[in-house]
Amino acid sequence: MLAESLGIRPGVTAVIGGGGKTTLLRVLGEELSRAGTPVILATTTKFLPFPGIETVSGGERELAEALSRRPLVCAASPWGAGGKLTASRVPVGTLAALAAFVLVEADGSAGLPMKAHAPHEPVIPPESGRTILMVGASGFGKPIRAAAHRPGLYAQLAGCGADEPLTPEIAARVILAESLGDEIIVNQSETPEAMETARRLAENLPLPVFAGSLRRGEIVCVS
Repeated sequence: MLAESLGIRPGVTAVIGGGGKTTLLRVLGEELSRAGTPVILATTTKFLPFPGIETVSGGERELAEALSRRPLVCAASPWGAGGKLTASRVPVGTLAALAAFVLVEADGSAGLPMKAHAPHEPVIPPESGRTILMVGASGFGKPIRAAAHRPGLYAQLAGCGADEPLTPEIAARVILAESLGDEIIVNQSETPEAMETARRLAENLPLPVFAGSLRRGEIVCVS
Protein backbone atom coordinates (compact mmCIF):
# COMPACT_ATOMS: atom_id res chain seq x y z
CA MET A 1 0.00 0.00 0.00
CA LEU A 2 1.26 3.45 -0.91
CA ALA A 3 0.00 4.95 2.36
CA GLU A 4 1.98 2.40 4.33
CA SER A 5 5.12 2.97 2.25
CA LEU A 6 4.84 6.73 2.80
CA GLY A 7 4.25 6.31 6.51
CA ILE A 8 0.86 8.02 6.47
CA ARG A 9 -0.46 8.02 10.03
CA PRO A 10 -3.88 8.97 11.40
CA GLY A 11 -4.28 12.72 11.64
CA VAL A 12 -3.43 15.47 9.15
CA THR A 13 -1.05 15.07 6.21
CA ALA A 14 -0.16 18.02 3.97
CA VAL A 15 0.83 17.73 0.29
CA ILE A 16 2.83 20.51 -1.38
CA GLY A 17 4.94 21.20 -4.49
CA GLY A 18 3.94 20.42 -8.08
CA GLY A 19 3.32 17.48 -10.37
CA GLY A 20 0.32 15.59 -8.98
CA LYS A 21 -0.84 16.83 -5.58
CA THR A 22 -4.55 16.40 -6.29
CA THR A 23 -3.98 12.95 -7.79
CA LEU A 24 -2.02 11.89 -4.70
CA LEU A 25 -4.86 13.03 -2.44
CA ARG A 26 -7.33 10.94 -4.39
CA VAL A 27 -5.09 7.84 -4.51
CA LEU A 28 -4.36 7.97 -0.78
CA GLY A 29 -7.96 8.83 0.08
CA GLU A 30 -9.37 5.87 -1.85
CA GLU A 31 -6.76 3.53 -0.40
CA LEU A 32 -7.18 4.60 3.22
CA SER A 33 -10.99 4.59 3.08
CA ARG A 34 -11.30 1.19 1.37
CA ALA A 35 -12.00 -0.64 4.62
CA GLY A 36 -14.52 1.98 5.78
CA THR A 37 -12.06 4.24 7.62
CA PRO A 38 -13.30 7.86 7.41
CA VAL A 39 -11.08 10.13 5.29
CA ILE A 40 -11.50 13.82 4.43
CA LEU A 41 -9.80 15.52 1.45
CA ALA A 42 -9.29 19.25 1.98
CA THR A 43 -7.27 22.26 0.91
CA THR A 44 -5.82 25.41 2.42
CA THR A 45 -5.52 26.97 -1.06
CA LYS A 46 -7.60 25.97 -4.11
CA PHE A 47 -8.18 22.81 -6.11
CA LEU A 48 -10.67 21.27 -8.52
CA PRO A 49 -13.46 18.93 -7.37
CA PHE A 50 -12.81 15.20 -7.29
CA PRO A 51 -15.14 13.44 -9.76
CA GLY A 52 -17.21 10.82 -7.98
CA ILE A 53 -16.33 12.08 -4.48
CA GLU A 54 -18.94 14.12 -2.63
CA THR A 55 -17.93 17.71 -1.84
CA VAL A 56 -19.40 19.01 1.42
CA SER A 57 -19.45 22.79 1.70
CA GLY A 58 -21.49 22.89 4.89
CA GLY A 59 -20.43 22.75 8.51
CA GLU A 60 -19.44 20.07 10.99
CA ARG A 61 -22.88 18.44 11.09
CA GLU A 62 -23.12 18.15 7.31
CA LEU A 63 -19.66 16.59 7.17
CA ALA A 64 -20.51 14.06 9.86
CA GLU A 65 -23.69 13.10 7.99
CA ALA A 66 -21.77 12.71 4.72
CA LEU A 67 -19.17 10.47 6.40
CA SER A 68 -21.97 8.30 7.82
CA ARG A 69 -23.05 7.59 4.22
CA ARG A 70 -19.60 6.98 2.73
CA PRO A 71 -16.06 6.97 4.20
CA LEU A 72 -14.41 9.37 1.73
CA VAL A 73 -15.57 12.98 1.26
CA CYS A 74 -14.10 16.31 0.25
CA ALA A 75 -14.52 19.29 2.61
CA ALA A 76 -14.30 22.56 0.68
CA SER A 77 -16.12 25.75 -0.27
CA PRO A 78 -17.00 26.99 -3.78
CA TRP A 79 -14.61 29.59 -5.20
CA GLY A 80 -15.21 31.82 -8.20
CA ALA A 81 -16.89 30.95 -11.47
CA GLY A 82 -14.36 28.39 -12.72
CA GLY A 83 -15.58 25.51 -10.61
CA LYS A 84 -12.61 25.52 -8.26
CA LEU A 85 -12.90 24.89 -4.54
CA THR A 86 -11.19 26.61 -1.65
CA ALA A 87 -10.77 25.90 2.06
CA SER A 88 -13.67 24.51 4.04
CA ARG A 89 -15.23 26.80 6.62
CA VAL A 90 -14.65 23.97 9.10
CA PRO A 91 -11.20 24.33 10.74
CA VAL A 92 -8.65 21.62 9.98
CA GLY A 93 -8.52 20.68 13.66
CA THR A 94 -12.25 19.96 13.60
CA LEU A 95 -11.88 17.96 10.39
CA ALA A 96 -9.30 15.81 12.19
CA ALA A 97 -11.83 15.12 14.95
CA LEU A 98 -14.36 13.92 12.36
CA ALA A 99 -12.13 11.61 10.31
CA ALA A 100 -9.20 9.29 11.01
CA PHE A 101 -7.23 10.82 8.13
CA VAL A 102 -7.30 14.36 6.74
CA LEU A 103 -5.32 14.87 3.54
CA VAL A 104 -4.70 18.53 2.74
CA GLU A 105 -3.49 20.10 -0.50
CA ALA A 106 -1.52 23.00 0.96
CA ASP A 107 0.04 24.55 -2.11
CA GLY A 108 -0.56 25.65 -5.69
CA SER A 109 1.83 25.36 -8.63
CA ALA A 110 -0.15 26.76 -11.59
CA GLY A 111 -0.09 23.32 -13.22
CA LEU A 112 3.71 23.23 -13.42
CA PRO A 113 5.86 20.27 -12.32
CA MET A 114 8.24 22.23 -10.08
CA LYS A 115 7.67 24.94 -7.48
CA ALA A 116 9.56 27.54 -5.45
CA HIS A 117 7.69 28.93 -2.47
CA ALA A 118 7.07 32.59 -1.72
CA PRO A 119 7.25 33.66 1.94
CA HIS A 120 3.50 33.13 2.42
CA GLU A 121 3.64 29.60 0.99
CA PRO A 122 2.90 26.79 1.51
CA VAL A 123 -0.12 27.02 3.81
CA ILE A 124 0.59 23.94 5.92
CA PRO A 125 -1.94 23.47 8.73
CA PRO A 126 -0.33 23.55 12.19
CA GLU A 127 -2.07 20.23 12.90
CA SER A 128 -0.15 18.50 10.10
CA GLY A 129 2.07 15.65 11.27
CA ARG A 130 3.67 14.98 7.89
CA THR A 131 4.37 16.96 4.71
CA ILE A 132 4.85 15.29 1.32
CA LEU A 133 6.64 17.32 -1.37
CA MET A 134 5.67 16.51 -4.96
CA VAL A 135 8.08 16.89 -7.89
CA GLY A 136 7.01 16.38 -11.51
CA ALA A 137 9.56 14.43 -13.55
CA SER A 138 8.34 16.17 -16.71
CA GLY A 139 10.19 19.29 -15.54
CA PHE A 140 13.65 17.76 -15.69
CA GLY A 141 15.67 18.85 -18.72
CA LYS A 142 13.50 21.91 -19.38
CA PRO A 143 14.68 25.47 -18.67
CA ILE A 144 13.77 26.54 -15.14
CA ARG A 145 11.58 29.34 -16.50
CA ALA A 146 9.45 26.76 -18.35
CA ALA A 147 9.34 24.08 -15.64
CA ALA A 148 8.94 25.91 -12.35
CA HIS A 149 6.26 28.04 -10.76
CA ARG A 150 8.02 31.21 -9.53
CA PRO A 151 11.03 30.55 -11.79
CA GLY A 152 13.01 33.60 -10.66
CA LEU A 153 12.85 32.49 -7.05
CA TYR A 154 13.58 28.89 -8.05
CA ALA A 155 16.73 29.98 -9.92
CA GLN A 156 17.79 32.18 -7.03
CA LEU A 157 17.48 29.30 -4.56
CA ALA A 158 19.39 27.04 -6.94
CA GLY A 159 22.15 29.61 -7.52
CA CYS A 160 21.82 29.65 -11.30
CA GLY A 161 19.99 31.40 -14.13
CA ALA A 162 16.36 30.84 -15.06
CA ASP A 163 17.40 29.61 -18.54
CA GLU A 164 19.46 26.78 -17.01
CA PRO A 165 18.14 23.27 -17.77
CA LEU A 166 16.59 21.86 -14.62
CA THR A 167 18.63 18.89 -13.37
CA PRO A 168 18.17 16.63 -10.34
CA GLU A 169 21.09 18.41 -8.70
CA ILE A 170 19.42 21.80 -9.16
CA ALA A 171 16.11 20.46 -7.83
CA ALA A 172 17.92 19.05 -4.80
CA ARG A 173 19.49 22.43 -4.03
CA VAL A 174 16.07 24.08 -4.03
CA ILE A 175 14.50 21.34 -1.88
CA LEU A 176 17.34 21.61 0.65
CA ALA A 177 17.18 25.42 0.68
CA GLU A 178 13.44 25.42 1.39
CA SER A 179 13.46 22.46 3.82
CA LEU A 180 9.68 22.03 3.65
CA GLY A 181 9.00 18.34 3.06
CA ASP A 182 9.45 15.21 5.14
CA GLU A 183 9.60 13.03 2.04
CA ILE A 184 9.59 13.47 -1.74
CA ILE A 185 7.53 11.87 -4.50
CA VAL A 186 8.86 12.25 -8.05
CA ASN A 187 5.65 11.71 -10.00
CA GLN A 188 5.42 11.25 -13.81
CA SER A 189 8.47 8.91 -13.75
CA GLU A 190 7.12 6.56 -16.39
CA THR A 191 10.32 5.52 -18.21
CA PRO A 192 13.61 3.93 -17.11
CA GLU A 193 15.33 7.23 -17.86
CA ALA A 194 12.92 9.14 -15.63
CA MET A 195 13.42 6.63 -12.81
CA GLU A 196 17.19 7.03 -13.11
CA THR A 197 16.75 10.81 -12.89
CA ALA A 198 14.71 10.33 -9.71
CA ARG A 199 17.52 8.19 -8.27
CA ARG A 200 19.99 11.00 -9.02
CA LEU A 201 17.75 13.37 -7.09
CA ALA A 202 17.64 10.92 -4.17
CA GLU A 203 21.45 10.72 -4.11
CA ASN A 204 21.54 14.43 -3.35
CA LEU A 205 18.94 14.46 -0.57
CA PRO A 206 18.88 13.17 3.02
CA LEU A 207 15.12 12.55 2.73
CA PRO A 208 13.14 9.48 1.64
CA VAL A 209 12.47 9.76 -2.10
CA PHE A 210 9.78 7.79 -3.94
CA ALA A 211 9.29 7.74 -7.69
CA GLY A 212 6.99 6.35 -10.34
CA SER A 213 3.57 7.13 -11.76
CA LEU A 214 0.50 7.88 -9.67
CA ARG A 215 -1.54 7.56 -12.84
CA ARG A 216 -0.39 3.97 -13.21
CA GLY A 217 -0.41 3.22 -9.49
CA GLU A 218 3.34 2.50 -9.53
CA ILE A 219 5.37 4.28 -6.84
CA VAL A 220 8.53 2.81 -5.28
CA CYS A 221 11.25 4.03 -2.92
CA VAL A 222 14.44 5.03 -4.77
CA SER A 223 16.52 6.39 -1.88
